[in-house]
Amino acid sequence: MPNSSSMPQFLLLAFADRRELQLLHFWLFLAISLAALLANGLILSAVACYHHLHTPRYFLLLNLSLTDLGCICTTVPKAMHNSLWDTTTISYKGCAAQLFFFVFFMSAEFFLLTIMCYDRYVAICKPLHYGTLLGSRACAHMAAAAWATGFLYSLLHTANTFSLPLCQGNALGQFFCELPHILKLSCSHSGYLREIGLLWFTISLGLGCFVSIVFSYVQIFRAVLRIPSQQGRHKAFSTCLPHLAVVSIVVSTATFANMKPSSISSPSIDLMVSVLYSVVPPALNPLIYSLRNQELKDAIRTMMTGCFFFKKQ
Repeated sequence: MPNSSSMPQFLLLAFADRRELQLLHFWLFLAISLAALLANGLILSAVACYHHLHTPRYFLLLNLSLTDLGCICTTVPKAMHNSLWDTTTISYKGCAAQLFFFVFFMSAEFFLLTIMCYDRYVAICKPLHYGTLLGSRACAHMAAAAWATGFLYSLLHTANTFSLPLCQGNALGQFFCELPHILKLSCSHSGYLREIGLLWFTISLGLGCFVSIVFSYVQIFRAVLRIPSQQGRHKAFSTCLPHLAVVSIVVSTATFANMKPSSISSPSIDLMVSVLYSVVPPALNPLIYSLRNQELKDAIRTMMTGCFFFKKQ
């Protein structure tokens, strides 16, 4: 019964057997990653450079962009490398690092989305107390708590997972090192039960965040519908709908990926679903937040115009 640390490498799932399709996947992932890097980079630069965006709302959006960049940079480069060089291997240390950073960024993102929901709740339902309940110091502390909790949570999962002995081979059946697929290789009953306990803790924590988000949005919609002017309702909805759309995409794709019935499970479906929840949301989040945010669009436009004239001179 070999220990996991004695296994030199793991085998990832290839996107296709034909060389033409492998190259197609490489170029597709390259386009997605470049778009995500550009969009999130623009948001980071705009929020950092313009003083009128130095508010709790945009500070949290800056942190969300960092998690999106982290998710993309954790999974996509290795998948692109494997598709380009027609290989499926990843080293033991590389797999452990990939699992750690992916769980870290994904959990931190979900915690940040919960805090962003609280920010919208206070701004709309208790605007007179906004400065007291969610000032700059309180916002920084909550963001730091989200990052710290994600780090400890990921460290706990990674340490427990890679301490398990593996006896089911080294083929993961996924294009990146995903926790459930590594657990399938384990042959330690006690370690598996320990990880199941951690997963139940994960479900409880995620359910608590989800209930908090749902409760907050119920209160938000009730408050918005009481606003007498149509323009006021439209403005309030425009600040909430992007966040609600991002939460819906992240929750629905992650839930389906981890709780889909085994009857519809297959390597191709698992591969497609994993791309939907690990690659698509980080690429779409900047677009969703920018579409209905005039302040952010104006800041990005001004920044790009300034860069253009600077280069022209």
